[in-house]
Amino acid sequence: MKLGIHPINWVGEDVREHGDNTTYEEIIDDIQRLGLTGTEMGRKFPKETDVLKQTLVSRGIRLVSQWKSVLFSDPAYHQSELEAYRLHAAFLHEMGSTVISTAEVGGSLHFDPRRTPNEKEVIRLDEAGWEALAEGLNAAGRIAAEYGMKLAYHHHGGTVVESPEEIDRLMALTDPSLVHLLYDTGHAYYGGADPLNLLQKHYDRIAYIHLKDVRDAVLEEARREGADFVTCIRKGVFTVPGDGCIDFAPIMALLVQREYDGWAMLEGEQDPALHPPYEYARRSLEYLKAWLPASREGEE
Repeated sequence: MKLGIHPINWVGEDVREHGDNTTYEEIIDDIQRLGLTGTEMGRKFPKETDVLKQTLVSRGIRLVSQWKSVLFSDPAYHQSELEAYRLHAAFLHEMGSTVISTAEVGGSLHFDPRRTPNEKEVIRLDEAGWEALAEGLNAAGRIAAEYGMKLAYHHHGGTVVESPEEIDRLMALTDPSLVHLLYDTGHAYYGGADPLNLLQKHYDRIAYIHLKDVRDAVLEEARREGADFVTCIRKGVFTVPGDGCIDFAPIMALLVQREYDGWAMLEGEQDPALHPPYEYARRSLEYLKAWLPASREGEE
């Protein structure tokens, strides 16, 4: 497998104040110092393709993917969402990416543009919503395939595809040749799944991986308080592998045994002022590499 890292370790995406003063130069310099050659798009990165490409190439780093929110559970949004998806795919194709991190935001408290600030619960999908979501994802998967890429669906905390049952249903409803899975260890645990069981069950659908850990005591406290997803991040529910409660030994062993050769991105998603990103990433990489047959972080 190829180990890379997400800029979310330095600059929060869902909690905007985390690392907000950090520059993209600081982020990619740290990635280079870590000896890694793959990153996802971060909100501080240059938006101009030529500038971004030159910035990354000069440091021997490639753009592996970029998150794409979609609102397919409402058929009224299909046309506009698919048009936006095509533009997103074209950008990532130009950058040399092979996977598109994709997540449904309909019903979410924090990502659905139709929700209001005074609402408190994620609106789960009804039958029509599931059917519309599957139809939209299959159509987006065809667009990704046109560009030689794979749609990798990101099951995600605080969304309508969060629990193991919801992940199972999405996999059952979508075309395996068009809709693949972004397996995220941290979001699996957050959503109530056993990360190893999820990996074993859906390995053949996995096109991309996020390696993230969870502070179980923080999660239990947040659940008792009824905290929403973003509040959980502010509380420090997530951290890098090796610093939380998830046992990565069997997960890494299975990935090595099955000869997974895609990208696996290190994620922490925590306050960088309290948890220095470079140092946490360095220790986490040492922890993960203990299960790799050879040092292959960031190799093509």
